[in-house]
Amino acid sequence: MIGDSVAVAEALARFEGLYPEKIELSLGRVEAALDALGRPQDRLPPVIHVAGTNGKGSTTAFMRAMAEAAGLRVHVFTSPHLVRFNERIRLAGEIVDDARLVAWLDRTYAALTGLQITHFEATTATALLAFSEVPADLLILEVGLGGRFDATNVIENPALCVITPIDFDHKAFLGSDIRKIAGEKAGIIRPGRPVLTAIQRRVCDEVIAKEAERQGAPLYRLKAHFIDAMPADISLIGEHQRGNAALAAIAMQLFGGSTLVDQAAIFEGARTAVWPARMQRLQAGPVTALAPQAEVWLDGGHNPHAARAIARHLTSLPGKTVLVTAMLASKDATGFFLPFRHLDPAVFTLPNAPGHRGAEPHDLAEAARTAGLTVTTCASLEAAVTAAAATGADRILICGSLYLSGEVLAKNEEAPA
Repeated sequence: MIGDSVAVAEALARFEGLYPEKIELSLGRVEAALDALGRPQDRLPPVIHVAGTNGKGSTTAFMRAMAEAAGLRVHVFTSPHLVRFNERIRLAGEIVDDARLVAWLDRTYAALTGLQITHFEATTATALLAFSEVPADLLILEVGLGGRFDATNVIENPALCVITPIDFDHKAFLGSDIRKIAGEKAGIIRPGRPVLTAIQRRVCDEVIAKEAERQGAPLYRLKAHFIDAMPADISLIGEHQRGNAALAAIAMQLFGGSTLVDQAAIFEGARTAVWPARMQRLQAGPVTALAPQAEVWLDGGHNPHAARAIARHLTSLPGKTVLVTAMLASKDATGFFLPFRHLDPAVFTLPNAPGHRGAEPHDLAEAARTAGLTVTTCASLEAAVTAAAATGADRILICGSLYLSGEVLAKNEEAPA
């Protein structure tokens, strides 16, 4: 099964020994690390900073494709990765190679002597160091969690801040008050710097608008007619992806002053963007071989908002779909399953990918039954896909977790490129 190289895994493992005993929401640790590295955040190309609950990765993929279609060199930072850690750091269009990644990880580790820091903070510092030393025209920087205290929120003068749709997720860290969640996402807004927001529920829009006004930041909003103006044949599947593509298009117009990235490049990017584990049909491989008579699809959506988007798309497809699902224990499993009620899919639950706090298959099963679905618990991915195939369904959708998605892609020998 494909995955991190030994050298990368060993370089990453050293950061575990620096983990603080108590985690406090603060930028102090990552700022100290960046100071020790010579403040690489001050030597970056123009930055588009992206926060939100859903659509961050897809919007980022569309922006990257649009900018590259215009001939720009684009750095990208995303998380989590699916198969290899290298996926998080894309340098001028290419996923970072092992040799350079290990060298930057080594330099970061050497600079952290005596410091306590989380794994994400340390690797974010590594990414910013890498981005500061490779020429590019644009850096698209995706928030890991929240916004205000996320390790990426050290950029003082971003070219643009983008906020994708806000909903409930990461309740253990961000709580269950949607206004407070929106406030955390809006924490990336900087004084006088433009901010672009997706179509939001009213309370979230109000929070964003208030923060933008407080910061003197020009506020731009996605409108429905911009979505309608996108080409019909965008590359990513689902009506929600049209909204993400339109948000990316406006971002590119704001970034380039409507001239750097023209409409032709925007439309080309909308048609060619690639973002794995978002309604991705799997290629022939060891996983799909377990279900030779069915289509096998993959989506990493893991909260109610994502589930609603997936269910809407499935409604438009002919034939029968069944779900193969694993989730983190911290997720709202019942909320995830509820949007699928009208489709009445059989559900097969399994443990999440090793190394993560996954929900037990029987707990997921109970959540699915609460949502009115029929469930079978399984001991492994292979057992779940085999059982799902035995139903004779037209398609199997593996969903509920990006970590599960990574395991599926690794076992199907289909690493993101």
